[in-house]
Amino acid sequence: MSKVPTLAEIDVQNRRVLLRVDFNVPMEDGRITDDNRIVAALPTLRHLREKGCRIVVCSHLGRPSGVDPALSLVPAAARLAELLNDDVLFAHDIVGDDVEAMTKEMVPGGVMMLENLRFHPGEKGGDEDFAKALARLGSVFVNDAFGSMHRAETSIAAVVDHVEVACVGFLVGKELDALGRCLQGAARPYVGILGGAKVSDKIAVIESLLNRVDALIIGGAMAYTVLKAKGQDVGKSRVEVDKLALAARLLERCAEKNVVLHLPIDHVVNTSLDATAAPELVTAFGPDQMGLDIGPETVRAYADVIGAAQTIFWNGPMGVFEKDAYAAGTRGVAEAVAANKGYTVIGGGDSAAAAAKFGLADKFTHVSTGGGASLEFIEGKDLPGVKAIRNKGR
Repeated sequence: MSKVPTLAEIDVQNRRVLLRVDFNVPMEDGRITDDNRIVAALPTLRHLREKGCRIVVCSHLGRPSGVDPALSLVPAAARLAELLNDDVLFAHDIVGDDVEAMTKEMVPGGVMMLENLRFHPGEKGGDEDFAKALARLGSVFVNDAFGSMHRAETSIAAVVDHVEVACVGFLVGKELDALGRCLQGAARPYVGILGGAKVSDKIAVIESLLNRVDALIIGGAMAYTVLKAKGQDVGKSRVEVDKLALAARLLERCAEKNVVLHLPIDHVVNTSLDATAAPELVTAFGPDQMGLDIGPETVRAYADVIGAAQTIFWNGPMGVFEKDAYAAGTRGVAEAVAANKGYTVIGGGDSAAAAAKFGLADKFTHVSTGGGASLEFIEGKDLPGVKAIRNKGR
């Protein structure tokens, strides 16, 4: 949590700036279906334009293996131009003489976007030649790509060594402040809410939260591994059999830390996720039943705990919320957190998607733009993108 240089502290007047953003937006048939990540970068972009900077924007999109026209950033550049109500130049390459020449022709306040960083093989693994080539596009490097800060990619970490000045943008600064309050100085009672498929995916987060929270709420498929570890029959619900000992240890750790662990007491079940039969509500599983959402009694119990909290960190859905038949549990928890008047943080990923689906995204103190990055931050890891800039500033 030590100090990281921020854009507000750096004199960027009339400088050429390489701005790393996270425009890894969902696309269908070449059309952007959710532009939230582009909108989130606007405060930093507008500040740089007001300072007369020449701004070279770079991002990745998807996971291409080589050049893939379907993953071009042309639609993102077009959407950014609409949001800025101004032209955005587009470089159909990433580095090289032609791109450098384009940056030198830019006017103060001008914006140019590079093609998808992952089209270049040097983006992976901290390639020094690629890092140096990127650094030639701007003397100042601003990283506002929180969703990628946990990846040691060249445009996230290695490039920092080759620019004059590096800092984080307003979006990353906001993320670090918001998530930092979940690690240090959180008001009590502090409640952690975790869902999703696997206990193994969240064990490091659980260990970190056990040192901080007063209560831990668990839902989603991961709850069935914990319930099984307690000796409860969970039918054919998804269980990580090889993680039952880990789940049993979690139960012991909660008792050791005096953390109250809340698990589902009723369940919305079916024979499979794709079953055509109507879901059933049960408190005890039949042999062919699979838990796909938490039930209404569990929602009420969880809402009582949530309502009394002063700080809440939530990551992971309570059920298969993408299907309306199994969305009520996640909706109920989302509504309870949204109604809380304390400090409420959603750790990105599916939780953020659920909040958006239910029309509640603006009801929380903070909704993270980075699922993986936010989880690693809460685990206490030093994110590579943050570490590189912090070390540069020393």
